[in-house]
Amino acid sequence: MHMVIYTLVEESTHGDALATGKTVFDRLVGADPHAGAVYDYYVTFDEEDTSVAGKARWGELPTTAPVDSDDGEDLLERGWEATKEEFERNLDRVKEAIDELSDEEIMRGEDLARHAFHQVGAYDGPTIFLYTEHGTGIRHRGQLDRLLEESEELWIVPADVHF
Repeated sequence: MHMVIYTLVEESTHGDALATGKTVFDRLVGADPHAGAVYDYYVTFDEEDTSVAGKARWGELPTTAPVDSDDGEDLLERGWEATKEEFERNLDRVKEAIDELSDEEIMRGEDLARHAFHQVGAYDGPTIFLYTEHGTGIRHRGQLDRLLEESEELWIVPADVHF
C-alpha cells in the first residue's frame, strides 16, 4: 500500500531541505545500516522516472516547502490531519474491543483488536504521517507545536512510501 508521509527538517535552502528529507526517508526504509525499515521504499516528488509512485500516483506536490509558506502550511495540515484521523480511527476500534470482547477474545486478536491496540501505540509506520529530521514519528500535537516553536527555518518534505 502507498501513503504520503512528511518530514520536518531545519535547513536554510530548498536543496538542503530536500537532501535532509531524503536522508530521513532513507532511514525509514532501512537504507541506513543502523535503522530498521519502517517502509519498503519511498519516492520524493522531484522524481520523474516512476509510473507507479510519487507524482504518478498523487499528482503534483511541492518537492519541499518552508512550513510557514502556503504550500508548507497545506502539507503540514495534511500530515497532521491524517495522523489524527488514523489515531482516532484506531482508538475507536480499541474502545469497541474493550466494550464488546472478553479479555480472552482480545488476547486472541479477534476482530483485529490487538492490531488496533498496536496501531494506537505506534511510534512510526502507517499510522504516523509526520516525522522529525531524526526519523522520529510526531505522535501528538504538543510534540508538533514544540517543534514548530523551536525551529527557525523549518521545511516540510513529502514522500510517497510503500508498506
